[in-house]
Amino acid sequence: MSVEPEHLNRRRMLKALAGGALGSLAASQLVHASSEVAPLITVTIPPRLKNISPELLAKDESFWAQVALNYDKARGIVNLEHGYWGKMSRQVQQVFIEKTEMVNTQLSVYGRKHFSNDLKNSAHKIAQALGADSDEVVITRNATESIHNLMRQYNDFNANDTVLFADIDYPSFKETMRWLAKTQHVKPVEVTLPAQTNQAEILNLYITAFDENPNVKLMLLTHVSNQHGLILPVADVAKAAKARGIDVICDCAQSWGLLDFNIAELNVDWAGFNLHKWIGSPVGVGALYMKKGTLDKISPYPGETDSTNKLVYKRVHTATSNFASILTIPAALDFHQSIGAANKEARLRYLRNLWVEEAKKLPNIEVLGGEDDASSTGMGAFRIKGKVSLEDAKTLQQRLENEFNVFTVVRVGLASGCCIRVTPQIFISAEEMKQLTLALKSL
Repeated sequence: MSVEPEHLNRRRMLKALAGGALGSLAASQLVHASSEVAPLITVTIPPRLKNISPELLAKDESFWAQVALNYDKARGIVNLEHGYWGKMSRQVQQVFIEKTEMVNTQLSVYGRKHFSNDLKNSAHKIAQALGADSDEVVITRNATESIHNLMRQYNDFNANDTVLFADIDYPSFKETMRWLAKTQHVKPVEVTLPAQTNQAEILNLYITAFDENPNVKLMLLTHVSNQHGLILPVADVAKAAKARGIDVICDCAQSWGLLDFNIAELNVDWAGFNLHKWIGSPVGVGALYMKKGTLDKISPYPGETDSTNKLVYKRVHTATSNFASILTIPAALDFHQSIGAANKEARLRYLRNLWVEEAKKLPNIEVLGGEDDASSTGMGAFRIKGKVSLEDAKTLQQRLENEFNVFTVVRVGLASGCCIRVTPQIFISAEEMKQLTLALKSL
């Protein structure tokens, strides 16, 4: 990558300062250096592979081995826990380092005079990638911040209303919905989904919950469950909800980058996203989507005002955030898109199927999540049959790590019990997935 580092610009600046050129010209050069956009090396798909389907490309180990060269991988353990946060490619990491150096050098000169334009550019880039308008998206620190704000600031409750969520939702969000019900004097209802299920069954369970609770006003709907990677039929559930006058908050914390989709396909009112999981940005970058015409039901963040209910950025107040992380968003999205969202989704599904197909043959292993492709992602989960307690799951996680050199994570919150989540990334090889398969056969 032939990029002139920001620090070379600073060295020239220091020489000018040393020579007595401490004036407006130097200041303008400093600002100009901050706004330079570095060329980005992206992944190039070889001509022989350009016209094949994502499903076929997913099986081409030579291509994905080349993709993996763009990442620094830790040695000594097979890490299958990438649902916490993702890894930046080397190129994106370099941009992040350069932006960190620039911000640390220019400080408030940049922050006060020029950051707002770069913030708008990064938000616009997110909106484009999501298929949304720029005035429907604001940058946050993570999906949790986005969704917590939506739930806390929802203002359209009436007496006898109900809020609805499910056991497969993120534990913190479930607790916040219960808190919301208590503080707003409305009724909380939790839907329980089977440990293994499919799209039709999920939709029917939600419709039944709507019919049994006709006063549901607000619901939380997860796109991809953080516990076991189950895909919910969000568009169909949202359609049924809207027909009953139910407002929908969608948790897309795990789905963006894990799946190939745009926000219009989901047909929801509001959604929260992470960019530091599957998009590959630095940690601390998320987004909040608010569909046009829905801002009146979400009050501005306390201390903010929006009399016209048209300013999505008034629904959050992140204060001083990591400037460099936000400035790196365009580079992360460029790199993600150069690989291809559909290609990443197919590769991750393929890696999941490698271990799931073997695990299903084992009499003592219970695979959780989607029963079919439409309900499954690259993220999966399992447990030993009958071993559903937290202690059981912790013991299993430790065995995988200490005896088989495979790192995973315990997930809680499912009505059916605890489990082990398995989350590969695109730089994980099929050979590395065999380590988990061998471990499962030995348990």
